[in-house]
Amino acid sequence: MFGSHLSIAGGLENALTAAGDLACDCVQVFTRNQRRWSNPPITDDEVRRWTAGLAALGWNRGGPPRIVSHNSYLVNLAAPSGETRRRSIVAQRQELERCERLGIERCVIHPGAHLGDAPKAGTPHDLERPPSRDERRGLDRIVKALDRIHRELVGYRVVTLLETTTGSGSNLGWNFSHLAAIREAVAEPDRIGFCFDTCHVTAAGWDMTTPARARAVLERFDETCGLDRIGAFHMNDSKGAVGSRLDRHAHIGEGTCGSSCFGAICRDPRFADIPKILETAKETGPDGVPWDTINLERLRAFASRGRPAAPITPKTRRGRSSGGDSTEDRPSKVRRRTSTATAARATQKRSRDR
Repeated sequence: MFGSHLSIAGGLENALTAAGDLACDCVQVFTRNQRRWSNPPITDDEVRRWTAGLAALGWNRGGPPRIVSHNSYLVNLAAPSGETRRRSIVAQRQELERCERLGIERCVIHPGAHLGDAPKAGTPHDLERPPSRDERRGLDRIVKALDRIHRELVGYRVVTLLETTTGSGSNLGWNFSHLAAIREAVAEPDRIGFCFDTCHVTAAGWDMTTPARARAVLERFDETCGLDRIGAFHMNDSKGAVGSRLDRHAHIGEGTCGSSCFGAICRDPRFADIPKILETAKETGPDGVPWDTINLERLRAFASRGRPAAPITPKTRRGRSSGGDSTEDRPSKVRRRTSTATAARATQKRSRDR
């Protein structure tokens, strides 16, 4: 299932029209002006036109979710107490309300930036280290924000997808363990899933440039977070090198992710019904062909090239306790689980090295 992030300029339904013109199987949208904190609520007329657009595409007949929302880039659920945190919680709650009104079942969010001490720009991540004190505090704040939003929106179908990030500045989510720790610590983990961004993963330092390395990264994600909890992929090549922490998207095949990165995802039958969304520049390519068309063709070629990639075997993951932890107890659980998982991986690595 392949699609692109498309504009809602002139009306939400225009993204659906554009998706049809590009022969997309799915689409990602901003449901609002993502550069503003405050936006008017969705009207009945907007819902009617959106629903008609879905019907025109035949996307209203059940089946896997085809629409993904991306929240505002202003939102930072990891922010310390203050106006930014207050606004972020309100804006994220409103985004989920908009999704529910439109029948959108997946909402992608960047975990957030803790705004404390961070590595200098250009310093590669140590993918094996446990979270720092500032990172743990940021993760705790994300958990509390999500729990508050979930308590206020009882019974909603929309699932929040935590996105992998490059880890620029103090942004969380570059280490898979960050995402796992958040999901394990929230009171309603079934309302949390993941979005795997190929550019972000590459720039964070996860090397998928050969088939063996691509498979190893997906196995690591499965062990830490669970591949079955991925609700969307962002299919972007990377202008930055592996480990550069540079968040710059390139057209498919024009960057550093490697063909094995896209092949491993596109040919795995377990991901067939997961939206794979382009977030590349809306430019015109050779002979006047839109780059979205070229990129979609390239992704579909990966999906059909040769024999399918062997799917990753699901790993047995430790379940989350259903005990009645209080909101204040949960932060220590984030720390405990993250450090335990990291220690276990380090032990496995030492054993292999011997």
